[in-house]
Amino acid sequence: MEYIEYNFVVKPIEPWRDILVAELGSVGFESFVETENGVDGFIQEELFIDDDFNNMNIFSNDMCEVTFKSSNVEPKNWNEEWEKNFSPIIVGDNCVIRAPFHEKTNVEFEIIIEPKMSFGTGHHETTHLITEYILGMDMTNKVVMDMGCGTGILAILAGLKGSKEIDAVDIDEWAYENTVENAQRNNVDFIKVYKGDASFLNETPKYDLFIANINRNILTNDMDKYVKTLKTNGNILFSGFYESDVDIIVNEAKKHNLTLVEKKTKNSWAALKFKK
Repeated sequence: MEYIEYNFVVKPIEPWRDILVAELGSVGFESFVETENGVDGFIQEELFIDDDFNNMNIFSNDMCEVTFKSSNVEPKNWNEEWEKNFSPIIVGDNCVIRAPFHEKTNVEFEIIIEPKMSFGTGHHETTHLITEYILGMDMTNKVVMDMGCGTGILAILAGLKGSKEIDAVDIDEWAYENTVENAQRNNVDFIKVYKGDASFLNETPKYDLFIANINRNILTNDMDKYVKTLKTNGNILFSGFYESDVDIIVNEAKKHNLTLVEKKTKNSWAALKFKK
């Protein structure tokens, strides 16, 4: 899967950098790195749509100036790059996400991952928020879907917490392969991993828990497919969007008879828990 990297310079940087990131997320950008003068964003080449990008509101806002340059992401050893900058992630008092080269910990839930070419090391606020939700839920014998699984962190945690059946899906080939390897690495290789998107789903209610940590547009577009696979009284966790997008997600969820249970936020990002 080929990615395009965009390097944005934003003037003034606040609050416009966060607004830019929110708009980029809505047109398919998956990953962001804040820089001194703005932000770098990454999008799959096949998902980039010129009109959607060029028509973003921020480009016509006379209160700020946004300039950018773009380039194709050169294949690189992501493990090596990751090892240079990665530190373990601690969630609550009982979960650590670390790499194989970090020292072993004694927490209840220790997740060991290597990202390879797939994005998602657990540092991002949305992954952290969904992890918090899962840690607070009884996962014993649950049937779980992790849609947009990335490196497989959330599916792996569900497995470590006692889920009996887990499906994990991602459109990215590297994410698919990485989740398979990370599941084996954490001794939860009963997780079934698939390469695809929401078209993988059928309308049979199967899941006790559905997880979707994806951008806002995909969530609202595919929510109907998600909900049809969820058992009555099942839970669905949404993240991948800013707090400013919460009303949009909630309003769409109401159309599908979902009841909002809880909202979590971290650094302007949000996660929502619903019940069917």
